[in-house]
Amino acid sequence: MTAPASPRTYRVKSFGCQMNVYDGERMAELLDRQGIAPAADGEDADLVVLNTCHIRERATEKVFSDIGRLKRADGTSPMIAVAGCVAQAEGQEIMRRAPSVNLVVGPQVYHRLPELIDAASKGERAIDTDMPAETKFAALPARRKVGPAAFLTVQEGCDKFCTYCVVPYTRGAEISRPFADLVGEAQRLVDAGAKEITLLGQNVNAWRDSGARDADRRGLEKLIEALALIPGLPRIRYTTSHPNDMTDGLIAAHRDIPQLMPFLHLPVQAGSDRVLKAMNRSHSVASYLAVLDKIRAVRPDIALSGDFIVGFPGESDAEFEETVRLVEQVGYAQCFSFKYSPRPGTPAAAMDGQVSAALMDERLQRLQAAISAGQLVFNERSVGRTCTVLVERKGKYPGQWLGKTPWLQSAHFTGDVRIGDLVEVRLNEALGNSLAAQLV
Repeated sequence: MTAPASPRTYRVKSFGCQMNVYDGERMAELLDRQGIAPAADGEDADLVVLNTCHIRERATEKVFSDIGRLKRADGTSPMIAVAGCVAQAEGQEIMRRAPSVNLVVGPQVYHRLPELIDAASKGERAIDTDMPAETKFAALPARRKVGPAAFLTVQEGCDKFCTYCVVPYTRGAEISRPFADLVGEAQRLVDAGAKEITLLGQNVNAWRDSGARDADRRGLEKLIEALALIPGLPRIRYTTSHPNDMTDGLIAAHRDIPQLMPFLHLPVQAGSDRVLKAMNRSHSVASYLAVLDKIRAVRPDIALSGDFIVGFPGESDAEFEETVRLVEQVGYAQCFSFKYSPRPGTPAAAMDGQVSAALMDERLQRLQAAISAGQLVFNERSVGRTCTVLVERKGKYPGQWLGKTPWLQSAHFTGDVRIGDLVEVRLNEALGNSLAAQLV
């Protein structure tokens, strides 16, 4: 294999969750610091980083398909780096099956990306999927200019071991970043232009101050409280949470901290207690609903979001109907729903009662119809409200702008505004996935 030249331009392609988006941004900043520039639109990059997600079925095959599409008309390829969770889980297989891949780097060690690129430029095929005890964050560069809404990873990994999930194996055990480091990074994000920060973690509400003694370890509400003191940061969000980590202190923060937006993404996954137990979710439908009752008691206008899996092994028709009833009962503002995907090495992949693809398709369509109906009802109830919208980008039509309401709804409107402005609008019309609004 001929050694590729040292890259002068790059492109990072991130797939999957918001944490992957954050990781992709940080890898781009690493490459910028090395003097490698982002490729212009429409131009081939010298280096392509595929920042992969391993949650869904056939994720590895998708990576090989993406690698194949990078081949140029003259038969050459850019320097190819595979990063993210597929790299962590399938790194050796990627190197074996895809000779055009120059390097593989896992999600816990992408701060070593410049060293691996140097090795690839010398003709070496490099792989690093270590999970070191020290975190990567201290080695990453200071944040550069960001958009009006920015992500900040505060916690990584998972100790919950849901039987369908690969995250504990690809991201490792739960690790929380120190309080002072996060407050400092948030300040730099605000200095770089952020008006809204979303705190990220596989189980973000499991965050505890890792820089303190056990007796003094502050929870997520104390971090939010500190970030709310940063001048110029009017909006704070967090995702993704686990029902068992919704403490009374964090619930009270939704009442007491004005900067904390009235939105909560709290996955439940199923509406059947038997299925939840088989998933090892460690909560029941009743305990989940009790948490939602507490949240609504302190913040009645809260917008709720969730995750649902249909077709988990052994799920009966009656158990699926319980999930549909739960969706209708809660009245979610939005939800994510998926067909069960057997992930190699997870306990659920070996369970009896695997549900057929056709039946999963049918159930998913029914569930999504219920979710869409609930979302429309929530949007319709918002009509007539006046609220603040953070302008994030231009809309599809001339003069149109798109922004997010406090309840994370997309609102579109026309007017003399700029990206990053916080503007008052009146919500005039509810659509399926957005609202039409008018500047006040």
